[in-house]
Amino acid sequence: MRVYDRDLTGIAAAESGRSQETQKVDRETTTTSSQTGTASGDRVELSSGLASVSRALTAYGSDRASKVQQLTAQFQSGNYQPSSLAISQGMVAASLSGGAE
Repeated sequence: MRVYDRDLTGIAAAESGRSQETQKVDRETTTTSSQTGTASGDRVELSSGLASVSRALTAYGSDRASKVQQLTAQFQSGNYQPSSLAISQGMVAASLSGGAE
């Protein structure tokens, strides 16, 4: 916080300087605490389940990308023949579930 008042003199000027010093120290302490995470004794531990979720999402993403490439190649070559039965069943299922899939 800065005060731009040219009329500050004496005690008021000294106090505004102290306020700035205090805020600067507070910011430095906060930055140090957030970087190390141990200044206040707090810790965050993530379970191994998070690593499993991450691996599953990565695998899903690569599988999906592979499937999209296959479908693109089939479509561009004119060999893509979607099943009207599977499409209609998927549309009805999505409609009945409220599109929550």
